[in-house]
Amino acid sequence: MGLPRSSAAIPPVARRSRPLYAVLILLTVAAGLASRSSLAAQLPAFVAIYAGDTLWALTLFLVLGFSFPRTGPGLLAIVALTLAFFVEFSQLYQARWINAVRDSRVGALVLGRGFLWSDLICYAAGVGAGWSSELMGEALSQSERS
Repeated sequence: MGLPRSSAAIPPVARRSRPLYAVLILLTVAAGLASRSSLAAQLPAFVAIYAGDTLWALTLFLVLGFSFPRTGPGLLAIVALTLAFFVEFSQLYQARWINAVRDSRVGALVLGRGFLWSDLICYAAGVGAGWSSELMGEALSQSERS
């Protein structure tokens, strides 16, 4: 059972491969962590600065796809982008308790530390990459069936 579908006119979505999505999630997380490690010094500055946030949003999209395998990519993209924006805007809230969570390694990776407008663009790019990849995959599978 996935997220609710808004219209009966929308064709059913093929079930996503959870093993494939698990691998994609692991690879994306590994790339994101690498972009925040000493390996980032080997990357072009633009990539080193923005890759982590972009990959974080892509991971969120993939986790939702894994969790709701029959939900359409458009709805997944909307939910992922909404959650990502919520997390970013939550960084404007600076209470002591949440800052203590953010001071941990996992807390910083999941919740971030400080609000940046540029992160919103990265999130849109990461979710957009997941969404467009799914659309291309659907188009390829439909053309193979034809």
